[in-house]
Order: sequence, then C-alpha cells, then structure tokens
Amino acid sequence: MPDFIDHASTQETKFTEMAIAHQLKRSVQTTAQESAKECAECGEVIPEGRRVAIVGCRYCATCQAELE
Repeated sequence: MPDFIDHASTQETKFTEMAIAHQLKRSVQTTAQESAKECAECGEVIPEGRRVAIVGCRYCATCQAELE
C-alpha cells in the first residue's frame, strides 16, 4: 500500500510543479507585452494611467473586475 501512496504523492508534486511553471511563464509573457489601448472585452479605451500601472493589461478596470 505505501508504494501506491508514494506514487500518488510523486504525481501530485509533479503536477503542482508543472502548474506553477506554467503560471510563471504566463506571468512573464503578460508583463513583457505592451498594454492594449482598447479593452478586449467591451472595446472601450483603457486610460493611459491603467496601461502604465498594469503593464500588459488587456481589459478596462470594469471588465477586469467582472472577469475576476
């Protein structure tokens, strides 16, 4: 029985490490991108202050809040 539990624990650790690596990669890609000038959801102009403060943003504050 311990072998089955060890195997499950190892698989869970691998999955968690892969998920973290994937999220970090997405985070780096997002911050490296230029912010959108128009919201990808509603099409409204994203204020310059938001675009500068949140590098790589794709949504206006209202749409971002709704998506979260």
